[in-house]
Amino acid sequence: MANKLNELTIFFPFWNEEKNVEKVVNTALLIAPTIAKKFEILVIDDGSTDNTLEVATKLASKQPFVTILSHAQNRGYGAALKEGFANAQYDYIVFTDGDDQFDFSQVTKFVEKIHTADIVIGFRSRRRDNISRHILMYMLRIWDQVLFGFHFKDIDCGFKMFKKSAIEQISPLRSEGAMITTEILAKSKKKKQIIKEVEVDHYPRKFGIQSGGDVYVIVRAVLESFVLWWDIRNGRF
Repeated sequence: MANKLNELTIFFPFWNEEKNVEKVVNTALLIAPTIAKKFEILVIDDGSTDNTLEVATKLASKQPFVTILSHAQNRGYGAALKEGFANAQYDYIVFTDGDDQFDFSQVTKFVEKIHTADIVIGFRSRRRDNISRHILMYMLRIWDQVLFGFHFKDIDCGFKMFKKSAIEQISPLRSEGAMITTEILAKSKKKKQIIKEVEVDHYPRKFGIQSGGDVYVIVRAVLESFVLWWDIRNGRF
């Protein structure tokens, strides 16, 4: 790749993804040298109760570029992303969800745009999830438009790239759950950061169980969104 990044942190949040973690990390290990001169891969285990941590630890023992970060208990999607941001060493950061529903080779689309943006977010050309996830996505769009005044094609797409400086400018991040993306974009908008979008492919989940439609996850997201709205409204950010 002609315009390789000088350095890049790649991270993946995992929760009970024992059948996906090895493939996801190994794919990144193949792609990373083609897009960055120097890189690291962070595996974020968010308190998995299956063998995700064991599989990842075994993999990392053979790969000097891979580092494991683990939560003793499941804290939530936002907590996993914050762990990745906090431990990223390099000037550019990219993550995808650990469920193997994205083609990591499409990271080149993000690299092409990140030089003229602070954040590059993916939008799925065709979302390969069940109907409840589609409904939640449309509800989130409306929710974010009403509360925070922004609209993106696919707010919760789990494929995003950042300049580290952009994350530092909007930190600390509060959300521990699913509203982490809304928090990032709302704060980024307030700071007048440049956000660009790129189209990515999305594939059906082969292994593991989706948690995004869980009632607890939804209620937690609603509560976190109100806290975020209140903080921004009252100048706490």
